[in-house]
Amino acid sequence: MTPQQAASTVNGDARTKPVLLIADPDGAAVEDLATALEREGVAVTGAPDGAQGLLQAGALQPDVVLVSATLPVIDAVEFVRAVRLARAVPVLLGVGEGHAEQAVRALAAGAAACVARPYRVTELLPFIQAASPGSRKVLAVGGVELDLQAYQVRVGGRAVHLPLREFELLRYLMRNADRTVTREQIMRHVWHAAATTSTNTIAVHVKRLRARLGDDDDQLIQTVRGVGYRLVTPGTSENPA
Repeated sequence: MTPQQAASTVNGDARTKPVLLIADPDGAAVEDLATALEREGVAVTGAPDGAQGLLQAGALQPDVVLVSATLPVIDAVEFVRAVRLARAVPVLLGVGEGHAEQAVRALAAGAAACVARPYRVTELLPFIQAASPGSRKVLAVGGVELDLQAYQVRVGGRAVHLPLREFELLRYLMRNADRTVTREQIMRHVWHAAATTSTNTIAVHVKRLRARLGDDDDQLIQTVRGVGYRLVTPGTSENPA
């Protein structure tokens, strides 16, 4: 989609599609990703460098911004900082091998998460769908608040940074609060896999998530033995079976 078409989508009276801006110098990769995402109902436009990306970010008001760690003219970290200063929009950093330093700096500058490059539609869609016009923006259970659009988490008003997978895990548990979800359901909805993710991998991520949330006694995220997990609203706790 051209910038003019995307602008029309954004400024029209009936904006129903989420808008993604991709700032990446690899034109072929942007075109391939745009084709795949447009089949999923996403309006996509690209920018080959940081300067053009910032101009389009201001003009298009995208719902999500995806920026390559290899962005020229204005580097990715400065690009993330500038976008986040202007708007509370989730910015994703596309990283590959050797981009660990950029990832750390971009997250500190306000990036919501890092995603693998080459890009994968299944990894990007949850971010984009969460930012869709009319979608619910914030989930809250007890003292935990999860901002779906900005990809931010607060516990008792304190900001807590979560890696992408743990954010998606918490989101799934919060959307199913007070209900037991099986390990198979978590594999399918969080890892987007069938039976290829080991239960130990899930257990490790749950353990890390509990630690980041300060759930030291496992009262927020309970283990239901032999079944899966349950995120419990304070005051409705039940003993796991």
